Amino acid sequence: MEIQRIAAFSCGDTGGNPAGVVLLTEWLSESEMANMAAEIGYSETVFAVAQNEQKTSWRVRYFSPESEVPFCGHATLALSTVLGETIGAGKYDLTLNNAAISVEAKRVGNKIVASLMSPPTKSQHVTEAELSEALNLFNLHHEDLDTKIPPARIHGGADHIVLPLLSREQLAAMNYELHEGRNLMLRHGLVTIMIVFIEDNQTFIARNAFASGGVLEDPATGAAAAAFAGYLRDIDWPHHNNITIRQGEDMGQPSLINVKISSEKGSAVEVSGQARVI
Repeated sequence: MEIQRIAAFSCGDTGGNPAGVVLLTEWLSESEMANMAAEIGYSETVFAVAQNEQKTSWRVRYFSPESEVPFCGHATLALSTVLGETIGAGKYDLTLNNAAISVEAKRVGNKIVASLMSPPTKSQHVTEAELSEALNLFNLHHEDLDTKIPPARIHGGADHIVLPLLSREQLAAMNYELHEGRNLMLRHGLVTIMIVFIEDNQTFIARNAFASGGVLEDPATGAAAAAFAGYLRDIDWPHHNNITIRQGEDMGQPSLINVKISSEKGSAVEVSGQARVI
């Protein structure tokens, strides 16, 4: 069994979010996959089993060091890259625990550029309790929020809370206690809390706390990027059908996530980026 290590949403030959990719001929037990993900130690490891002889359709599961997650964007991008390298450029259908999506791998020069179509997106108002607890976790206050984009509970295959900040400096200073963050996220059914700074209408700088998976922070979070893009569409933000999310800069792991947004509310969005072998 080969474990491939891929940094997804990389900036050329640097940065990106590491993921483990394991292509299986038959399923391991849940405990075996969980133990393997913990040993690999990345925020997520994706396991996939081909569903047809052509290997164009795959059943996929994602494990963090502490839990199974319903959807992980950067691990999906890493999987798409591996499929493109080992099987060939093209489209692949993926069946997740709670959704069916597709990915595409294209060869550009000597590199594979991958994209995924997210699960359907949706958003809703964050409750006062959720907002208060999230702000307290990061030692933030209501006046620190950028009112141009209200805080919300967002979904694009998994649930997140997004907190837009007025200050780039406060984003850079993000800090919290892992144990407290894990308890909050599990209590409210969240995968991450996404904190963003608006650079312009189509460019955002983000940090994602991933305590639910036992990881302080993700350097690139494709699932949250998809959910956030869907939320921008819901509130009629002037995104002009494309946004770019820069993430990982404050960790020293710069990552670049590109999202294409259709006009149909609730529909999938396309998340794309480069990847590199670790």
